[in-house]
Amino acid sequence: MTCQINIKTASFALTLITVTVLNVGFCKDTDIDPGKCVVWGPGLNPDVVLPVRYFYIQTVDSHGENINVSPAKDSFKVKITSLEKEYLRIHVPLPLDRADGSLLVRYRLYGSSSKGLKIEVMYEDKPVAKSPYTLKGPVYHEYCDCSQSDVAAWQTIMQCPEQDPQIQADFSLFPSIDLQRLSQEVPLRFAKRGGIIHYTILNNRVHRRSLGKYTDFKMFSDEILLSITRKVILPDVEFYINVGDWPMETRTASDKPGPVPIISWCGSTETRDIILPTYDITHSSLEAMRGVTNDLLSVQGNTGPVWSNKTSKAFFRGRDSREERLHLATMSEKHPELLDAGITAYFFFREREKDLGKAPLVGFFDFFKYKYQVNVDGTVAAYRFPYLTLGNSLVLKQDSPYYEHFYTHLKPGVHYIPVRRNLSDLIEKINWAKNNDAEAEIIAKTSQSLVRDLLQPHRLYCYYYSVFQIYASRQTTQPSVHPDMEAVPQPSDPTTLCNCERRSMEQRDEL
Repeated sequence: MTCQINIKTASFALTLITVTVLNVGFCKDTDIDPGKCVVWGPGLNPDVVLPVRYFYIQTVDSHGENINVSPAKDSFKVKITSLEKEYLRIHVPLPLDRADGSLLVRYRLYGSSSKGLKIEVMYEDKPVAKSPYTLKGPVYHEYCDCSQSDVAAWQTIMQCPEQDPQIQADFSLFPSIDLQRLSQEVPLRFAKRGGIIHYTILNNRVHRRSLGKYTDFKMFSDEILLSITRKVILPDVEFYINVGDWPMETRTASDKPGPVPIISWCGSTETRDIILPTYDITHSSLEAMRGVTNDLLSVQGNTGPVWSNKTSKAFFRGRDSREERLHLATMSEKHPELLDAGITAYFFFREREKDLGKAPLVGFFDFFKYKYQVNVDGTVAAYRFPYLTLGNSLVLKQDSPYYEHFYTHLKPGVHYIPVRRNLSDLIEKINWAKNNDAEAEIIAKTSQSLVRDLLQPHRLYCYYYSVFQIYASRQTTQPSVHPDMEAVPQPSDPTTLCNCERRSMEQRDEL
C-alpha cells in the first residue's frame, strides 16, 4: 500500500490540499516516526485564551514525509498538567483522529495557572516532536476577566486575517453610522417583527435592552460579547442585533432614507444586514466539551468510514421547515437506491405527516456513513451546513438566497455541488457523483480542508472583533448607555479567580 504525501504547515491551520489519488486504511508499510511528527496550533500558545484550547498533530514517517491515513487507534496520548503545586482540573479527552494522518487535541481548563502548563504528547510511550511543551504562565481560564488592551498584539496572537470579504461587503453600504437615527428608527421599524437587542459596550462593559416579543435568544449574543470582552478591549460601540431567524433590512442604497445597519446571524440577497457567525456555531464553540457534543472540533473526529466504505447514497434528516424538504422525502420513496431522506418532526406541514410518515432520528455523526449529504434550507440557511462541510462527505447544496458569514469563500463545483432551488436536478447530481467518484471525493476533501481553516474557533473571535471594530470606526456620534438598559454581568465563578498579568510582545516572542 502506497501512502500519499500531503504538504504540512506549522501555522494554526492546515494548508488547502490538492488531492489527486486517495488511498484508505492504516498505512502499514510506513512506520510513524514520533520525533519527525509535527505538533502545532493555538493550544500551544498560553496567550490564546479560548473556552476549549486545541492543537494538531501531523503524523510523519521516517523519511520525513507526511502520512495521510489514520494511525492505530489510541496510539497517541496527551497529558496536560499545571506547573503549580496545587491540583488543577484539566479535561483532556483522547485525540480526535481526523482520518487523514492528522489528529486534533482538545483540552478545557477548569481554573487558571499562574506558572503555566506542561503538555506531554506521546506515541506508543515515545515523545512526539518537541514534547514536552511548556506553556509559561499565566494561562487563563475562560472566565478570567483579563482583557488585552493592545488590540494589535491580540490580533497577532490570534493570527487574525487582515480583512474578510463578507465584512467588507456588508459595510460597503454604511460609510457612516448615525446612532441618533438608529435609536429613533430601529424600534419603530423592527421591534414588532421579532426580537431586537439594543447593545452598548462602554469601557468594555456590556449593557442592553430588549425590543420586541421574542428576545430569549439574547442569551447567545450575551455570552459571546462577554467572552470577547474578557479577552480584548472592544471599542465603545452601540448596535442592534436581530436575534430572530430572518434578516431584516430590505432597503437598498438607492432608497431614501437608506438602509440601517442591523446585525444578524444570517444574510440574504434581498436584505442588507451585517452578518455575524451564527448563534449555533458560536454557542457550540463556547460550550464544547461541556454543554454540547456537536461542535466545530468534535465533528472533525467523527466523520464516519473512509470514503470507499461509505454508502453511495445521498442522505437527509430534518424537520419540515421548508416545503422542499417534503419533496426530498417524496423523492426518497421514488429513488431509494439513490436517496435516503426523511422528516423527523412536523410543525409547518402537519397535514403531510400521514402521507410521508415520520422518519426515525439519526445521530448527526451517523450522517457521514453516506457519501453525499443534501443541504436544504430551513426557515433560513440550514445551520448544519458548516458541520456537513467538515465531514468527509460530498455536500449537495440547494441554491439559496440565504448565507452565513463564511459562504463568500466557497465556490460551487469546487467545495460543493449546487442543486436547483426546487431540487429538480438533485437525482441527476447524485448520479453524477456516483459516476464520477474520484472527482466527488476531491470536492469533499477540498471543502473539508478549507472549512477546517475558516471555522477554527479562534477565527470566530477574530470575525466578531473585526465587525465591531469597523462598526465603531464609522459611528458619527458617541455611544451611550440608555436609561432603560441593564448591565450584563460577567459570570461569577469563585473557582476561576485569577490575577491578570500581561506579557510584553518581547516576552511573547521568547515563548
